[in-house]
Amino acid sequence: MDTALYIIAGVLFILSLGGLSNQESAKRSIWYGIVGMGLAVLATFMSGHVNLWITIPLIAVGAVIGLFLARKVEMTEMPQLVAAMHSLVGLVAVFIGINSHLHGIAHLEGVEIAIHQIEIFLGVFIGAITFTGSIVAYGKLSGMIGSKALTLPGRHILNAGAIVVSVLLMIAYMKSGAMFPLIIMTLIAGALGAHLVWAIGGADMPVVVSMLNSYSGWAAAATGFLLGNDVLIVVGALVGSSGAILSFIMCKAMNRSFISVILGGFGNVASTQGEIDGEQVAIDADGVAAALKDADSVVIVPGYGMAVAQAQQGVAELTRRLRAKGKNVRFAIHPVAGRLPGHMNVLLAEAKVPYDIVLEMDEINDDFPDTDVVMVIGSNDIVNPAAQEDPGSPIAGMPVLEVWKAKQVFVSKRGQGSGYSGIENPLFYKENTRMFYGDAKASLDQLLNMIS
Repeated sequence: MDTALYIIAGVLFILSLGGLSNQESAKRSIWYGIVGMGLAVLATFMSGHVNLWITIPLIAVGAVIGLFLARKVEMTEMPQLVAAMHSLVGLVAVFIGINSHLHGIAHLEGVEIAIHQIEIFLGVFIGAITFTGSIVAYGKLSGMIGSKALTLPGRHILNAGAIVVSVLLMIAYMKSGAMFPLIIMTLIAGALGAHLVWAIGGADMPVVVSMLNSYSGWAAAATGFLLGNDVLIVVGALVGSSGAILSFIMCKAMNRSFISVILGGFGNVASTQGEIDGEQVAIDADGVAAALKDADSVVIVPGYGMAVAQAQQGVAELTRRLRAKGKNVRFAIHPVAGRLPGHMNVLLAEAKVPYDIVLEMDEINDDFPDTDVVMVIGSNDIVNPAAQEDPGSPIAGMPVLEVWKAKQVFVSKRGQGSGYSGIENPLFYKENTRMFYGDAKASLDQLLNMIS
């Protein structure tokens, strides 16, 4: 019976992942995942290998904590929460690997021991990298650690050396079966994971979150092999492969090498970005409202600043009012907008913005020359023309939303800072750009008072 439940759960997880590719089916897909997880837990209880007196109270405590966090955490904190969850997956893989070393080899013989030792070693190795890497990612996303990349001298040699030493430790572990090589490798892998993520700059953090998602999946799969749990292997492989594919897609969207991001900025060159001539020209709410009233076509580009200001509801209300006046209002979403894959899509869906007017970069980029007004709300790198115009820019070659080609561009921004990644943006100095300074939510509230 438990095997049948595992199969059903595996199918539901596959359906859940497949449905998440579409906004309209995402809610149903989440329920597939919830039901699948419930069946997987039930099947584990039925397997007879679980101490219910310990497991059920622990699940209850975890459920209470999870419910508390789900209610408390704001959408702006979702990237940090995801990074924290990834760290827990990695830590679990480490604990299970060590526990399996202590209790899981006695009944094995010959080649079975060698295979199990490899499973233990790889599971702990991936888990330790995921754990510490996710903690550093959490620190960067929450502002506890600076977003600037840590570039130690010879850092790639250090990373390669850590991997070589880990391989040697695996050989020693398989020969001796002792705990010592496993513990030393765990410490080395933990340092490697922290260093890999620390060496990645703020502009690449969305890719880091996706990459850590992949790592957590492979850690779960390794744990599945250790426990002989088929559904955990399937789920881990699904998460690991999908996270890797998403990371590759996002790297392509940022003109980044997938290998360079994984290795923490391998091959990066120093920036030769020149100074920007001109000045930023401010505009007040009256001017923005007048332009919106005169415009026939409007494109809104949301970014992390919108999430920080909790301005998505105001954006949605402004959209409804403009559309009621017969204006063509659409949203342009860059693949790495925000600090989490799909971050802006989630915020707009939460505010009940219609799915059919939320367009990806490739779908809308050619329309900017025919657009009357573009409103950029809290975005920086993804609308930076330096990616195309300045070979010395750190984001040179990165595909961006070409908003500067519109007739008028209004940028809602708190101040004149360069943003999370620290890269200056020539868009703010262009003749057709006006800076709408202030908190995004407060600025939108002003506009709503003027556009009935």
